[in-house]
Amino acid sequence: MSRLTPRRTLLTAALGVTAGLAAVSPAHGAARAGAPGAPNATGAPAGSTVDNRAWTSGADWRSGAVRGVRVRDGARPGIVIAEPAGTTEYTDPHTGTTAPWEYATWTGPVHTLPTPAGEVIASWNAHTPRGTWLQVELRVTYTDGGLSPWYVMGRWAAGDQDIRRTSVDGQRDGKSTVATDTLAVDADPAGAGLRIAAYRLRLTLHRRPGTALTPLVWRVGAMGSDVPDRFTVPASEPDMATGRELTVPRYSQETHKGQYPEYDNGGEAWCSPTSSQMIIEYWGRRPSRADLAWVNPDYADPQVCHAARFTFDYQYEGCGNWPFNAAYAATYRDLTGVVTRLDTLTDAEMLIAAGIPLITSQSFLPGELTGAGYGTAGHLMTVIGFTAQGDVVANDPNSETNEAVRRVYQRREFENIWLRTKRYNASGKVVSGTGGVCYLYFPARPTPAQHWVLAELGVLGACAARTWPL
Repeated sequence: MSRLTPRRTLLTAALGVTAGLAAVSPAHGAARAGAPGAPNATGAPAGSTVDNRAWTSGADWRSGAVRGVRVRDGARPGIVIAEPAGTTEYTDPHTGTTAPWEYATWTGPVHTLPTPAGEVIASWNAHTPRGTWLQVELRVTYTDGGLSPWYVMGRWAAGDQDIRRTSVDGQRDGKSTVATDTLAVDADPAGAGLRIAAYRLRLTLHRRPGTALTPLVWRVGAMGSDVPDRFTVPASEPDMATGRELTVPRYSQETHKGQYPEYDNGGEAWCSPTSSQMIIEYWGRRPSRADLAWVNPDYADPQVCHAARFTFDYQYEGCGNWPFNAAYAATYRDLTGVVTRLDTLTDAEMLIAAGIPLITSQSFLPGELTGAGYGTAGHLMTVIGFTAQGDVVANDPNSETNEAVRRVYQRREFENIWLRTKRYNASGKVVSGTGGVCYLYFPARPTPAQHWVLAELGVLGACAARTWPL
């Protein structure tokens, strides 16, 4: 399991009002209850406070303001450096190295949230060859009309030779705070209900001066949400994925105890990259032999060590940065990685029915998840299916061996520990839950059924099909 994560305790102050929707059975040939068959144009399914907006198309990229950036068209349009806007010096706080970098910027248009949000999480998919890196920033407009500063949501490179990928601590303006990867409005004792009404994203692409190198960014977006304060969530009924289990590789983080302790004390804290690697390999991708040449050949499953190294956040000092995991997944051929929230366990069933496993984040006491045998302040695992009775089949990396990774968890317990936003810790103190956070990794060209589900959940734009295509 991951180490204790105090950043998450900052997040519950921002939570507001929502109503989760149940999905109907595909046999009905209909969409989620209350929806006409597809999400609205903003990427928020009807009745949900979770809004996903991503910039991915040529038209999307051309809608932004550019300084030294051009759009590269193709099967996956993106932005690259054309002519640098200037040169800057960056001192890496984790190495002390100061170096000059040419840069160019893309600033997205203002996106107005259909429901004002308490939290916003950015994520991105990019290629950063050696000698390049990128910075992702977020600026929000509050419901009182105020404007935040530009918050750094990540300084990122796929490798670690040029800069050390990092989040940035200490960012706040008296109204909101960045906690590693999440921007959340602050607690409001007066109960005025301040929220985030809109946001803009800014990308700064960097390269070594005098070179023709460039990052390529083909997806950037953010998820805004206003999940309610809740210790429990409504129970869902088993639906479309009962009896379906996806064939996902099984990897234990515990078999890597003591390996590469420079990456968050070794494998016992590697739940997030271990989960990511399982899903990446489910889609048929994996690091090459050359990629793994740095790993001790005596170590089993070296790809898990590789995932830990290349998701590691040097400021957070851990591998559990949500967008860094999604960005790592997207370094593999034709994969997309997104951080989002789901409203109900039925949403997860929709994904499983379409062949898409998911990675969920949850926290719980030892007695709150029967069969787990542990408690955690923050842990990632994969949902790979449902039993005939509707219980959750999970690949839980907090297992002693690969063979023990597959677990069955009671439906009611699992949905509550995953979807709640408040809980009591072992000391009886009220702390935060993740409110349905998950990572979704899927092909750049999903099948019609997969596209339909992802569109229905607001992750992709609407597809042509108006009813369940399976």
